[in-house]
Amino acid sequence: MSARARRMIPTKETASCLQVMRTLQSYLDGEVDELTARRVASHLDVCRRCGLEASVYREMKAALSRQGQPPSRESLERLRRFSSALVQGHAEGGAHPDPEPPPSE
Repeated sequence: MSARARRMIPTKETASCLQVMRTLQSYLDGEVDELTARRVASHLDVCRRCGLEASVYREMKAALSRQGQPPSRESLERLRRFSSALVQGHAEGGAHPDPEPPPSE
């Protein structure tokens, strides 16, 4: 079985890829319960694909923080649509979508 087709089987200690993708934003924001946090952290330790997703989200969050001002509503909405598309693509085994380009000014 190729690494791309492989899916982690959830256990009491580890979440599945789909479970992680559904809760990743909340996990990174510290908004999940202790059990969920442990299961997601355990999964991220062993799943390269989900670990990379978490890294991307962390970098996006850090970049937004460095701007010193809150992002615009339009930017937040684009990020929400993009992250939803990532979850859908990940759940269906599809490729990750390209983010929408910022609107022309």
